[in-house]
Amino acid sequence: MKIRTKLLTAVLVSGLCLTGLQAHAYMNPEASVLYQQACSAEHQQDLKGAIEKLEQAIKVSGGDTMLYTKLAGIYSEIDEYDKALENYNKVIEINPDDAFIYISIGSIYESQNKYKDALNAYTKALDIFPEYKYNYFNIGNVQYQLKNYKEAIKNYESFLDTYSGHSEARENLASSYLAIKDYEKARAEFKKIYDKNPNGFKYYYQYGIAMLNLNETEDAVKFLEKAIEIDPDNDSAHLGLAQGYQELGKKDMSYEQYQIVLKRMPNLNTVRLDYANLLADMDKNTEAIEQYNMYIKAFPNDIKGYSNLADVYKNVKNYDKAIENYLVALKKDSDNIDLKKDIANCYHNKKDYDNALKYYDEILKVQPDDFNVRFNYALALHAMERYDEAIAIYRNLLSERNEKTIINNLNNALVSRAHELVKDGESEDAIAMFKEAIKGGYSDGYVYYGLAKAYSAKGNNTKAAENYEKAIALDPDKTQYSADYSEFISSVYKTNVEVKSTGSKEELPSINLSVSTPETKEKPKEQKVSQPKPAEKTSDTAKKKSQDFIAEGDKNYKNNKYDAAIKNYQDSLQLIPEDAETLLKIGSIYQVKGDTTKAVNFYQKAIIVNPDYTDGWFNLGLAYAKENNLIESQKSFEKVIELDGNYNSGYAYYALAIAMENQGKKSEAVKNYKSFIKHSQDKELINSVQDKIKQLQ
Repeated sequence: MKIRTKLLTAVLVSGLCLTGLQAHAYMNPEASVLYQQACSAEHQQDLKGAIEKLEQAIKVSGGDTMLYTKLAGIYSEIDEYDKALENYNKVIEINPDDAFIYISIGSIYESQNKYKDALNAYTKALDIFPEYKYNYFNIGNVQYQLKNYKEAIKNYESFLDTYSGHSEARENLASSYLAIKDYEKARAEFKKIYDKNPNGFKYYYQYGIAMLNLNETEDAVKFLEKAIEIDPDNDSAHLGLAQGYQELGKKDMSYEQYQIVLKRMPNLNTVRLDYANLLADMDKNTEAIEQYNMYIKAFPNDIKGYSNLADVYKNVKNYDKAIENYLVALKKDSDNIDLKKDIANCYHNKKDYDNALKYYDEILKVQPDDFNVRFNYALALHAMERYDEAIAIYRNLLSERNEKTIINNLNNALVSRAHELVKDGESEDAIAMFKEAIKGGYSDGYVYYGLAKAYSAKGNNTKAAENYEKAIALDPDKTQYSADYSEFISSVYKTNVEVKSTGSKEELPSINLSVSTPETKEKPKEQKVSQPKPAEKTSDTAKKKSQDFIAEGDKNYKNNKYDAAIKNYQDSLQLIPEDAETLLKIGSIYQVKGDTTKAVNFYQKAIIVNPDYTDGWFNLGLAYAKENNLIESQKSFEKVIELDGNYNSGYAYYALAIAMENQGKKSEAVKNYKSFIKHSQDKELINSVQDKIKQLQ
């Protein structure tokens, strides 16, 4: 900002004219001659001679305001301000209402940086001669220097009401608005200056800062870049540009600007907070932590340093350090709810739910309707297995917002609590909760598994079996479901079902090993059928009808009418549900159709009905192999061998060897290939296996 330090020439001339005409009328002839000689000497730059003539004139005239004014002016020119003031004060003694003398006095004080004295002088002049508008400019300049920006603005505006084209006053007004952070008005004034003379504009930095604070970042950056182009050493412009780039997401460019300034001014700690924030955004966490600590050392009472440092620690999952710094900030601002939320979040992430709940309680006392805090509160209770409390909050939240996340968490809590109720023997309440979860969209097999156990406990075996099957169908890899279902089936049928092999053979869909190697001959297998004895309570009519369904299913299968065959077999199972062979047939059709998941499901049901059913175990192993689930495939083939070491002429060893080989278990693969050779009669396949053994060894 420009501040005038010399009295305007126009003011001086006007002052001399107004005072001189009046005083000159009383000046005696000798004094008048001396005055003229003094003016001549001044004109010839003989200021010492001019002073001597004026002092002589004063002695002759006995003191004339014009002589004192002239003498004070010359003393001002040679910077002898004390003598100048002495003579101006003599004028005031003679003529206390001379406004321009007060302006001259104010100008001297202003040049000496005695701004309060200058303001008093200018104000006195304003009281005497308020019509003299130029004095508002003088007063505005002095008030700006005294940092009384609001009063400076009033006087600049009063001046500009008369002299609207005065550039310096407009510039000073804009700078005053910027000083009080009235960025809107500052921007408007700088715009007027720029629009009036864009080529002569000098305030690129100030204009840029005003726009930056009004979030007009792109335009601000352009002016700040221009400011640096004009003055590369303008560190304030570099800092403004750093912040502008930071807001625009130009992190690397912002980083470069901060580096320039901090290299020049390494002790400039005021910018370290913004710089550290940038480093944190750039995932330069170690550097960010260092900068935050430097900022905290310089400004230990600024909670932003601690809270932002804590944010970095939280982001890198160092929750203990994060909590430590949040607590320091909270100690300085104990009512800061945001800090309490951050602390609660850290404890929650640490799974220290007791402390998390403590802070959630404090927050909810102040903000009882905070939706997110209430949701987090429910999550903490949920994690602590306080399901009933969590469920109550989830339901309340759901009444306010129908959000998927809340629904899912409510369903999970309902299912978990229902399983507890099953264990406690409260099956009726458990069933109600399971059903509520299902109605809410819960579709994992765990809910049906729970329902199965609840219905089993109530003695509703039909519902129990139905839900076991749903659980297994949804999650076929959950062996616990199948194991429990097997126990359930055994307990239900142990008095009326006798499982034994008939020794008969029937042609069924052949299954090839999907994990076989190129040199392996794909060999169809002839399935061995173990036919469970029908339940004693099954009527002869039901048996006959079941056999008819199976016969029709076999016919449809041979004609490639797979869906019709499945329907026939399922109709048969409605009559005799524990028929392992029919379950196997359905699984084999699904395998042919390429739906391995459903195939696995029905093979599992077959071995649940008859745990010693080697065909069921073998086909289950093949299905797992097709899914590349080699571990379960291996287990299935091992079970076949456990039940019948010579199953299908040793073919189980061959399948097990392939499963081992595909897992990288070469020695075990070789062992099983050799066992296959011992049991097999297939010379061509034996030769291929012998080559395979050589390769593996």
